[in-house]
Amino acid sequence: MMKTRLFASILLCLLLAACAPGMSPLGPQATPTATPFLPNFAGQPAGSETSPTPDTRDLIPIPFENYPAPTAQSDIALPDPVGRFIQPEGQVNILLLGSDQRPNDGGFRTDVILLATLNPAGELVNLTSFPRDLYVYVPGWKMDRINAAFVRGGFEMMADTMEYNFGVRPDHYVLATFWGFRSIVDTLGGITVQSARGLSDQRDGHGIYSVPAGSVFMDGETALWYVRSRATSSDFDRTRREQEVLQAIFYRMISIDAIARAPQLYDQYRQSVTTDVSLSHILPLLPLAAKLGAGGGHSGHYAVGPEDVSSFRTSTGAAVLLPDRAKVLNIMRQSLNVASASSN
Repeated sequence: MMKTRLFASILLCLLLAACAPGMSPLGPQATPTATPFLPNFAGQPAGSETSPTPDTRDLIPIPFENYPAPTAQSDIALPDPVGRFIQPEGQVNILLLGSDQRPNDGGFRTDVILLATLNPAGELVNLTSFPRDLYVYVPGWKMDRINAAFVRGGFEMMADTMEYNFGVRPDHYVLATFWGFRSIVDTLGGITVQSARGLSDQRDGHGIYSVPAGSVFMDGETALWYVRSRATSSDFDRTRREQEVLQAIFYRMISIDAIARAPQLYDQYRQSVTTDVSLSHILPLLPLAAKLGAGGGHSGHYAVGPEDVSSFRTSTGAAVLLPDRAKVLNIMRQSLNVASASSN
């Protein structure tokens, strides 16, 4: 059973990374401008005084009582649930998570959060990236960074969090550790990353390390550094690099025929990947992967960027990002193909 599930994970990586052809940069990256914010304890949603009212016509309302009640006090008033987007029939949403968990270490955060939206009928795959410091309501807990949800309550709490704040409940998840990711890249013999812009940052054992813009070959350690670095850039720039590395993994898997080499990759996946995706889930999606891998179909790349958030500091001094609900819901509306659902 485990080998079957891990084989499905390899197929899933091929499918999700197949959205890479035609990828373009996610736009200029910048540090969010600090926005004054007074905590509101009277029940008014955060940011409602300055943000336009979100369009909810294509959302199915879900009452607050349908979610687990908060178990701790929050610094700001809890926003109302956004509801659930009406999506095209047959569309599948898979949450891709990268954690900093080390072997035999119970504590971790999901520092990479991407939603893959697969639409076989429309022959398209969309990727949406979420900054780890987004400050949202975690049902059953309180207002917190989004990357705290999975470690506190597993996929169920993470799914509640995604639905409550972004209008989509993921169907499945794939959780990979960074350290296992490094081993997988090395097992593939390294990857060639198409870097949209150069990066210089501190790297253990190397001092200041630089990667130029353009085609760059990376081993597992370098790819991990490239994905995680943000001291000289930002979390927003990191989301672009995450998608670039996903693209590189796809092309490398295609070049070495990863499906045929599934047994060799088994050990790395067993150590580093946790998923609820089964072979029965992934097989119906393989024609879409083949279509995209051959250069057909369509792919989209989305991200919650600096223009979609404002800075906030919690009562404990933590720097977090408050999402502009109207702007973020517009991003989700595009990435979830909501317009095509309403036209059916």
